Amino acid sequence: MKTLGWKRRQLAPQQPPSRSLPQLSKKHGPVFTVHLGPWRRVVVLVGHQAVQEALGGQAEEFSGRGMLATLDPTFDGHGVFFSNGERWRQLRKFTTLALRDLGMGKREGEELIQAEAQCLVEAFQGTKGQPFDPSLLLAQATSNVVCSLTFGLRFSYDDQEFQAVVRAAGGVLLGISSPWGQTYEMFSWLLQRLPGPHTQLLSHVSTLAAFAIKQVQRHQGSLDASGPALDVVDAFMLKMAKVGEERMREELTRELGPGRAPGLQDRARLPYTNAVLHEAQRLLALVPMGIPRALTRTTRFRGYTLPQYKTHTCYVRGKRVCLGEGLARAELFLLITAILQAFFLESPCPPRSLSLQPAVSGLFNIPPAFQLQVRPR
Repeated sequence: MKTLGWKRRQLAPQQPPSRSLPQLSKKHGPVFTVHLGPWRRVVVLVGHQAVQEALGGQAEEFSGRGMLATLDPTFDGHGVFFSNGERWRQLRKFTTLALRDLGMGKREGEELIQAEAQCLVEAFQGTKGQPFDPSLLLAQATSNVVCSLTFGLRFSYDDQEFQAVVRAAGGVLLGISSPWGQTYEMFSWLLQRLPGPHTQLLSHVSTLAAFAIKQVQRHQGSLDASGPALDVVDAFMLKMAKVGEERMREELTRELGPGRAPGLQDRARLPYTNAVLHEAQRLLALVPMGIPRALTRTTRFRGYTLPQYKTHTCYVRGKRVCLGEGLARAELFLLITAILQAFFLESPCPPRSLSLQPAVSGLFNIPPAFQLQVRPR
């Protein structure tokens, strides 16, 4: 296996990994190894052909979950996201069936999102035309959908505990992706014994775990990452200024008429709206490299022998694809179209000054903060 040392001039630490690793592949090919700290080696796959070959032709071997030092101590190999082997297969099957029974992919799930969309519209109306940061409300809306599905319970946007949990979820994404979070991934064996910013990240993880345990005990389990996706779409529409937003609104009015809430069956009739949502997600991929994976057994790949449990990262699909992807897409479509039906979106600052570049980029791309003004139609 080609091996690369941790050299400043090679990995360009001023760049996020999602940019520096593809640059390295131009020199070292689509399969290479990087050292994360002194002992941890990660195999990187770059390019559609290499990824498709791994996740298509050798999907079983590449289906393990890799190490995440910030989250592994809390989950300890449990849960559909962090488990491996037979435990993971059983949990994935159970989770898929449970989510389907709870309404995901059915009319009941769609109605649940539509009801939450109206709550979000009412919260936006409460801003009375003043500039505000929509990120918390958007994250609460998407999180409420998941809480309703899993716990049978939705929370008021004013609920202090719910606000703290949603902020903690955002803090986990930000912390993992920050330079300090990436450093902790490489040197957790040392930093876990020392004070530092990583303690706040670990505190956020504990907050989420305690919340989930409390709800399970009350009802005898997850929050959603669609909130940042909605942030990206809103910022993108503001940056497009009036032309794109008006075309979306005209399409909604023409195809649905006044007063009718859009449903998932309307997506085929709203090609421009769908194009805008897809373009916004393309411009800022929220998980640019995918979550680390591990090999379930020693395997040969492109002439290399890769040992069992070797961590690898790639731009992923395959057996580890997110079970909630369909739900997230439904939330994105129904919440954004509900907002557009109810409001004109305006920016307190010139749209050209808005940036679609991530504020922080690591395991996740964190969208920049922005201010939004809404004016009732």
